[in-house]
Amino acid sequence: MTGTASIPGTHRQGGLADQTVVVIGASSGMGLETARRVRADGGRLVMVGRDPERLARAARELEPLSTAAFDANDTDRLQRFFQELPGPVDHVLVTAGGPSYAPLESLDLAEVRRDFGDHLAMILAVAVFSRAKTRAGGTLLFIGGTGGRRPAVGMSVVSAMTAALPALTANLALELAPIRVNLIAAGFVDTALSASLLGDQLDARREELRATLPIRRVVGPADVAALAVHIMVNDALTGATYDIDGGQQLVS
Repeated sequence: MTGTASIPGTHRQGGLADQTVVVIGASSGMGLETARRVRADGGRLVMVGRDPERLARAARELEPLSTAAFDANDTDRLQRFFQELPGPVDHVLVTAGGPSYAPLESLDLAEVRRDFGDHLAMILAVAVFSRAKTRAGGTLLFIGGTGGRRPAVGMSVVSAMTAALPALTANLALELAPIRVNLIAAGFVDTALSASLLGDQLDARREELRATLPIRRVVGPADVAALAVHIMVNDALTGATYDIDGGQQLVS
């Protein structure tokens, strides 16, 4: 864990009152649930999502300051988004992007370049473009995963990303200081993305996790949202990776 000097006055009791949070990937899953938590804690929202219809539905529920519908992998559009923000923000959360699972013999190399290279480039682009708009002591927070820490067939791309993101986070914490940079590494989270990946195996996976995880339940988006907001408001945290998997790594 890499530490940084505390910025006096940035740790505010009472949650996110009067703070502005940009959520990239805000229209579903962990991003949407974190956006809900931000609003419940009194924060203001700027919501970004790729799907205009889903983003509009989420915005009707949460009444953000503004929304922007675009693909975060579009570097020019991402740069323009941050340039056009009307004022400084306190925190930026990035949940956009999904895992790529495939055994070596069926890998689509063009897809690998997109899923791996574009995702890292997007994270770096957010770091570069948000720097001028994020206040000192504010947070740049990424969401990754723990799934690639155990070698397995079909996990080559995921494991490489799993290893890369903590190192990138630690380095960015030094380069962007006094902005804080952290990573949430999630295990299985019960989201629509998980459902789409598992299909008719979803219920069996849920039951397996309830039976084997030390917490005896499945981790949900609200658990990740609670951790995300804690990292935002605790100004002693930077350069670190925070696992949230219900103890999944402790069991075979």
